[in-house]
Amino acid sequence: MKAAIITRYGSPDVIAVRDAPKPKPARDQLLIRVHATAVGRTDCGLLRGRPFFMRVFTGLFRPRRSIFGIEFAGEVEAVGRAITSFKPGDRVFGLCPSRSNGAQAEYVCVPLRTVAAMPAGVPFDEAVVLEGAFYANTVLKRIGLKPGHTILIYGASGAIGTAMVQLAKVAGAAVTAVVATRHLALAKSLGADRVIDYTAEDFTRIAETFDFVVDAVGKTTYFRCRKLLKPDGIFAATDMGPGAQTLLLALWSAITRSNRIIIPVPGRIDGFVDFLKGLMEAGRFRAVIDRRYPLAAIADAYRFVETEQKVGIVVIDVMPVADSEQGA
Repeated sequence: MKAAIITRYGSPDVIAVRDAPKPKPARDQLLIRVHATAVGRTDCGLLRGRPFFMRVFTGLFRPRRSIFGIEFAGEVEAVGRAITSFKPGDRVFGLCPSRSNGAQAEYVCVPLRTVAAMPAGVPFDEAVVLEGAFYANTVLKRIGLKPGHTILIYGASGAIGTAMVQLAKVAGAAVTAVVATRHLALAKSLGADRVIDYTAEDFTRIAETFDFVVDAVGKTTYFRCRKLLKPDGIFAATDMGPGAQTLLLALWSAITRSNRIIIPVPGRIDGFVDFLKGLMEAGRFRAVIDRRYPLAAIADAYRFVETEQKVGIVVIDVMPVADSEQGA
């Protein structure tokens, strides 16, 4: 099979698309013929080996995994002998476990708990939305978002941010999205109740406070946003923040048990794929696709994601779109 192989940390130049052994499913796994996957910030961080302390988990001198890619959409090629709920030819989507090879390849093996049947009527490229949605859902669950709560989402145009706006509306919250000028219409179309253009005004100076402020891109700080919080409000982030200050403050918040600043850590995926499938079929969640690349040009996709200008997801068409649609 063809796969994007990474054998050392570095720039996108180290990625080589070449032949690799086709994996075989274990008794509790499915072998998936990948139609589409994505490249995100997590992949780029893994490629660069950053932050450095994460190499304790990903490999000290070189990546433990040679194939990256967290999410996929495709068809079941084969199933392990313990699998009875899927059969070859079924259209599925899901997430890859972090300790095994990923989906930036023609085939990937995944456990049953990370897979669900494709949402009805959704094409493969619009189903690689799980990474951003999973992180967003982790944050919203950790802060305990409920109907009637108010939430401000800074960076509401990325994979996590676009997913969080939609999931927060599903939860019944009043959502304020902070984006650049060119993304105002997008944020509104996703359901945001209010949209602020951070290039035209200082969002931290608005005369309003919120139950929750979430930094979905790791580019703002608690000290800049604290005046936006209600007395018992919570600042949450999906990244360490500038100079890792959000991480340090989150650790101090945990030690002092104030729980005012948090960086939620994703847990097990169990049940989430089916949950998101239901929202997609009900028209309550949709993909936001920035651009797409063929597998052969995946290094260019990494280069674009590293510019930090992407909107939503960057899709990798592992199977040519025409062939993928014919197989649907």
